[in-house]
Amino acid sequence: MQTAIQSIEVRDLDGQTVDLMKTYKNQVLLVIIYNNDCLGCTGRAIPLAYDFQQKYPSIQVLGIHTNFPNREADKEAIKSIFTSGEVPFPIYIDEHHKIYDTFKAEGTPHWLLISEKGVLYRSVFGSQDNTQNRLYYALESLMDLQE
Repeated sequence: MQTAIQSIEVRDLDGQTVDLMKTYKNQVLLVIIYNNDCLGCTGRAIPLAYDFQQKYPSIQVLGIHTNFPNREADKEAIKSIFTSGEVPFPIYIDEHHKIYDTFKAEGTPHWLLISEKGVLYRSVFGSQDNTQNRLYYALESLMDLQE
């Protein structure tokens, strides 16, 4: 039996500490760990996350911008990558790349699919076609289990 994730503490765009596992308790979460300086993140992964949000309305898509040394972003920088100037789903900040390290991300973008019981169902790196297919299959599989 897999252990549920106890806590994912990040900061919201206003600087307040948020525990995602409490805020989104009993929800299926698709979390994208990314960085604004990553072209694969901003060009492919974030639009893909938005597509997943549209296709699977029962899941909660979340973004976690990981701040690396000399690659930090604040609220304005995060919002600036979106043409509307508004974030399409909740985005949080991982200061000092703690969440990135905790989940042993292989780089950005890195995806975490977390079941409604809080268990890590899949951890997937990348944004290329193969990764997109793996995410679709994982989402379909998890959604079938939820029913």
